[in-house]
Amino acid sequence: MTLPDINDLQAARERVRGKVLETPVAHHDALDAALGCHVWLKCEQLQPTGAFKVRGATNSVTRLREAGDTRDVATHSSGNHGAALARAARLDGRKAYIVMPSNAVGRKVRSVENEGGTVISCEPGQAPREQGLAALVAEGKVPIPPYDHADIIAGQGTAAMELFEQVDSLDIIMTPVGGGGLLAGTAIAARALRPGTAVIGAEPAGAADTNASVADGHRVESWSPDTVADGLRALVGASNYAIISDKVDQVLLADDEAIVAAMRLLFETTGLRVEPSAAVTLAVIASHPEVFRGRSVGVILSGGNYDPALFPWLEEPQPGTGATGTEDNGGPA
Repeated sequence: MTLPDINDLQAARERVRGKVLETPVAHHDALDAALGCHVWLKCEQLQPTGAFKVRGATNSVTRLREAGDTRDVATHSSGNHGAALARAARLDGRKAYIVMPSNAVGRKVRSVENEGGTVISCEPGQAPREQGLAALVAEGKVPIPPYDHADIIAGQGTAAMELFEQVDSLDIIMTPVGGGGLLAGTAIAARALRPGTAVIGAEPAGAADTNASVADGHRVESWSPDTVADGLRALVGASNYAIISDKVDQVLLADDEAIVAAMRLLFETTGLRVEPSAAVTLAVIASHPEVFRGRSVGVILSGGNYDPALFPWLEEPQPGTGATGTEDNGGPA
């Protein structure tokens, strides 16, 4: 696969324009005070499916349309990419088939179904997901990988392009990293548009394959993830790793306790509700204060599709209001 560059990101931005939200950036003094730095929050949890994944999926499906390919599409996903692909397919007049692990968050399964996607359940783990997708491809469906694909990476990078236009000066830009599509796309945007801005990936300590890959100088090809951040359990993709190892300054870790604490801190200081995979960025800031102290930090909040059964306090009234978070995909009520 040819790795994408800034020209691909610019083309992707034109393809997704009007089909995804240009999400707002939030800034809260209380959060700054708690973390010891100036944090600018790119609120991707406000996207129609509650996560940034709608960018890459929309770019990919639009590219198929441009090429005259009208076949149905398929992927494997823990949920957010699946819902994004289902939406993109529905808007383009085609069907989407999504292989999801049996332990997927219920809200994410419902999101796929609500967007018109067909869910095929599989055993948890990367191998069963890939086997399920291979079976669908054998039936003639077009595979749209969740992260290791040039069109996906280019689409995800449009979030960083927007953030750089919305905030004049950033010392650091951060994203979570699981499969690596968002971090890779962000790094491409940063190196082309803001070469003086450091790029940092945030990863759960229980799914630290990207951190280990960067440290070892080669991509780790097996890992047994154990983290509350369900959206970050995938191995970093080969293409994504190639970009990350070349363009990302650091990949830092935070444990699950810090991730959940960051979810609560964000809610209590801003009223924003996000899933664990999004909160890992703030958890990394809290866990590595020496890296971020006094700096201006752009954070891409990747999604808001949390499990209410695991985090019932996020369903309580937002601080200072009587509003709850049941239907807002993690945004302010």
